[in-house]
Amino acid sequence: MFKSLTIYKVDPSWNISLDRAEEQAGKARFVECGPTQRMSMGWSEPRGEEHGRLVESVGGQWIMKCTIDKKILPASVIKKKLAERVKKIEADTGRKPHKKELKDLKEEVILDLLPKAFSKQESVAVWIDPKKKLVVLDVGSQSKGDDIGSLLAATFEGFGLTLIQTQTSAATSMAEWLRERVCPTGFSIDRDCELKTTDEAKSAVKYSHHGLDIEEVREHLKSGKVPTCLAMTWDDRVSFVLTDAMAIKKLAFLEVVFEKAKGDEDPFDANAAIATGELSKLIPDLIEALGGELAEA
Repeated sequence: MFKSLTIYKVDPSWNISLDRAEEQAGKARFVECGPTQRMSMGWSEPRGEEHGRLVESVGGQWIMKCTIDKKILPASVIKKKLAERVKKIEADTGRKPHKKELKDLKEEVILDLLPKAFSKQESVAVWIDPKKKLVVLDVGSQSKGDDIGSLLAATFEGFGLTLIQTQTSAATSMAEWLRERVCPTGFSIDRDCELKTTDEAKSAVKYSHHGLDIEEVREHLKSGKVPTCLAMTWDDRVSFVLTDAMAIKKLAFLEVVFEKAKGDEDPFDANAAIATGELSKLIPDLIEALGGELAEA
């Protein structure tokens, strides 16, 4: 259900019932791109059942699915068509189009190409904890997360969303853990890491399936490189890669997590219960490991 995590919090004053949330989500139901639309975004049934609920509740945790439809327009195709338009204008008038005219021509080219363009769809799982006022998106980048956050804010009345910030940055914490050869309680360092300089060169060193408790890693840290990602395991139950933006990628639940799962449970309910149950514990522990949540000014 979740492969990546970007974590937000909701304004504490937001409080609506499940039925009201379903009603509001229905007004933003997903519709495929129209002929001249470049992108469309909306809510689809998380269970995959046509005309089903858009906001599912499993153990009090709300699960939604954001579907995104994008038209594929390669920049090279746009550039080629634009060059053809410019060449024709030059041939017909003997002059080169000015800057504003070029901009308008480019928009015309895009509008002409959109009806013929292929589209690509993707879905993103959204988890809302209405009691803890927490929102978790199955994305590994803040830019995509912010797009879905904007949809959430437009869907639900009074839904103010902010990215969770911690007292210590993930990059600083990861560097300390590697340098001091220690990990916060409940966590362990695995065998993948990337270290990168902060200057324009962006020189990087990657370790894959390699022990990190070596002097070479500390030498890279001393020379000014900082961790951009680090593979970790929490409580011997969940493995993941933490990024310097505090996103979680390559999330995987270990076998021990599934030992008590009932075989007769609905797969959707079982997966949602396992994911939200484990992550409800991991997320607070991770925030604590990074010094706790940064209080708003």
